Amino acid sequence: MKVAAEGCNLLLFITSYLLLISGLGVHSLSYDHSATTKAITLSLPIVSFNTQTYLCCHCFENKQCLAEPRRAQYGGGIIVNPGFDHNIEGWTAFGNGAIKEVMSNGGNRFIVAHNRTQPLDSFSQKVQLKKGMLYTFSAWLQVSEGSDTVSVMFKTKRNEMVRGGQVIAKHGCWTLLKGGIAANFSSPVEILFESKNSAEEIWADNISLQPFTKKQWRSLQDASIERVRKRRVRFQITHVNETALKGAKVITRPIKLNFPFGCGMNHYILTNEDYQSWFVSRFKFTTFTNEMKWYSTEKKQGEENYTIADAMLKFTQENGISVRGHNIFWDDPKYQPDWVRTLSPADLTKAAAKRMKSVLSRYKGELIAWDVMNENLHFHFYEDKFGENASAVAYATAYELDPEPKLFLNEFNTIEYSGDEASNPAKYIKKLKEILSFPGVSGMSAAIGLQGHFASGQPNLAYMRSGLDLLATTGLPIWLTEASVDPQPSQAEYLEEVLREAYSHPAVEGIIMFSGPAQAGFNATTLADETFKNTAAGDVVDKLIQEWGTGPNIATADSRGIVDISLHHGDYDVTVTHPLIHSPITLNLSVKKDFSLETIHVKMHA
Repeated sequence: MKVAAEGCNLLLFITSYLLLISGLGVHSLSYDHSATTKAITLSLPIVSFNTQTYLCCHCFENKQCLAEPRRAQYGGGIIVNPGFDHNIEGWTAFGNGAIKEVMSNGGNRFIVAHNRTQPLDSFSQKVQLKKGMLYTFSAWLQVSEGSDTVSVMFKTKRNEMVRGGQVIAKHGCWTLLKGGIAANFSSPVEILFESKNSAEEIWADNISLQPFTKKQWRSLQDASIERVRKRRVRFQITHVNETALKGAKVITRPIKLNFPFGCGMNHYILTNEDYQSWFVSRFKFTTFTNEMKWYSTEKKQGEENYTIADAMLKFTQENGISVRGHNIFWDDPKYQPDWVRTLSPADLTKAAAKRMKSVLSRYKGELIAWDVMNENLHFHFYEDKFGENASAVAYATAYELDPEPKLFLNEFNTIEYSGDEASNPAKYIKKLKEILSFPGVSGMSAAIGLQGHFASGQPNLAYMRSGLDLLATTGLPIWLTEASVDPQPSQAEYLEEVLREAYSHPAVEGIIMFSGPAQAGFNATTLADETFKNTAAGDVVDKLIQEWGTGPNIATADSRGIVDISLHHGDYDVTVTHPLIHSPITLNLSVKKDFSLETIHVKMHA
């Protein structure tokens, strides 16, 4: 093992703490968000559908590929011989191939799987997993020629293959694979690698598997929230003669919080007053679940009807609720308007151009975002009709017609399920690059939309976080756009885990849940029953709304007249009172990411 020199730029950060792992003793650790050459851990103890000519585009470069690999995260964790300083000790050949240690011209030692004939022919190591633990995985990878997707696989004692993460590895430089597994069993597993192109060799170095207890994971989330979402504010309360006013109370009431946390909305909001009250009392951000989709606004060709969507938008505007547009097109064949499926390519071109002009012009300036081509990693209805650039053309056209909203690539299973190879983070980034390298998108406000529909079972938070880390390398804003958890006994617990994981990640800039009350037809992640009494999931959401800063905060000054408060980013009304002073002091306060801790002096008249 020889590692590249560590840089000093901090892309992401996390407050760390003393971490005790059973059987390993006390280590100086923190969660390592790094996934690029510029991300270093802060480690402390513990073409429109019409013909047009476009100008050049913008894109982001791949910063993950290095001449030499970085050191193993967490020193390799529980992996034996992670950097191959002891030849290939601890590693065995898996399948029909062979393995060997190789040294580069620069003196770096790494392992090579060669003479491969099957995708899983690689190198492996057995480790013991403990039920209830979260394991983060990382490895630096190359292939012997060209490029290919390489996955880490966990083989269980029942011979099940669990995919733990994947990356597009290249020849000539090292790329970081990040992933993980949530252990719902205690048993040995075998770690190995997969490359579908068995003619290539797989090269690996600095492999790591680091365990965390759920308690440790939660502590890291809380520490990150404190650093990423909040700022410390200090008040000093005195008489006009500068005598400290012990016992003064500082009451902060949020007017507007900066982090969008919202909920899907459907047409029942127009006729159900209880639903209206329930929604308005909780949320300031929403997505209409179906009402803006093409199959809702033009059920018959040429007969557009925006009545419901218009009425819902009027309701949101009257109540100060921001709206994400969902969606312009859906790439899944079964979700096209019935009449669209039978159109000739020429007629479909005209219909699609009309659709874009109609919906984007109608709501221009009224939405904060659009999902442009929904689920186009899994499906390709428009690509089959118009060619491989169909999605990119749609984004360029949307940007031309309304340049202000964020334009999202909205997909499922990118962070929810490691077994879905169609939309894993590496494939998502590849698709995003294709769109951003297309003429006509220069200056477009692109964004990453992760639906976040979690199926039954323990969410794999380690995989979710690693996916967010990798997607963060694009530098684009990330939202969970349709977060939900399937019905199950632990639904409320798992929903809280998912929401906390998203909120605590430095690159996530918004969360919309596709959930709501039973009376509005939300029967998967139901937040309130038919009488609008909270479900267990609803209790979780209300708790997080309160915890993430929506309620008033009351603090009392000490003997120096000092009050220290940690506030979420946002705008606040502040009231200062004292039992012996009749006239309170009021002021406005804006707490932002770049807010510096300066003392706010408040002088009160007796």
